[in-house]
Amino acid sequence: MNIIGEIQKNQKEKIIVSTNEYKGNKYVDLRVHYEDETSGEYKPTKKGIAINPKILPEVVEMIIQGGEQLQ
Repeated sequence: MNIIGEIQKNQKEKIIVSTNEYKGNKYVDLRVHYEDETSGEYKPTKKGIAINPKILPEVVEMIIQGGEQLQ
């Protein structure tokens, strides 16, 4: 996993953007991580999406369009 960046979602969760590889396929992963109360470390949840780089530009464009519609 190669971490690109982190976005604080709320007090106990953050979204970590990373690049990963699974079964020979590379993808961009956006995953919610929670803060483990015992260790203080952030651990991944099942909440997230792995995006194939072939469709990444289309996904980014739609996210931008969604943001523009909310303004």
